[in-house]
Amino acid sequence: MKNIDSVEALNSKIKRVIITKEEIAEAISRAGKEIDKIYDGRPILLVSVLKGAFVFMADLCRAVSVPCEIGFMCAKSYYEGTVSSGVVQITMDIDRDVSDYHVVIVEDIIDTGRTLNDIVNLLKARNPISMHVVTLLDKPERRIVDFKADISLFTIPDYFVIGYGLDCGEYFRNLPYIAEYEDRD
Repeated sequence: MKNIDSVEALNSKIKRVIITKEEIAEAISRAGKEIDKIYDGRPILLVSVLKGAFVFMADLCRAVSVPCEIGFMCAKSYYEGTVSSGVVQITMDIDRDVSDYHVVIVEDIIDTGRTLNDIVNLLKARNPISMHVVTLLDKPERRIVDFKADISLFTIPDYFVIGYGLDCGEYFRNLPYIAEYEDRD
């Protein structure tokens, strides 16, 4: 992916926008209200799963009114391609003890469920006060691990998607919408 000849060649693989920036903003506003209702003024720790969820978390933390702190974890399963390797590697762990927190894991997409299942199990073993999972996108057709988010903003078919933090080979994270990407050459 790093040896792209031109911007035009890269952008020619964007098939179509499937979720607009306006639809994303509306869904995040609803999710923020739902989180506020769940926690009813109690402080939370939003934990973003990097890199894909960083844009989503930035907007979600502004959509909640409960006091919140943020933390980050990084997990990899895709590496440079468009197909999950099937191996989840935690490459950066959260930098605090979660046992004093109501933890809200913020994920970009649930695909096979492996990555999020591993992260949830890791954090649950650290005894947070409570834990909820919010995901921007849910792709249930690809699920290998039985996992369901507490809050899911959009359910999508089995498309490879980019934009709004999601990438292909580190490109496209800056798009303000979610688009289907043609992953074949």
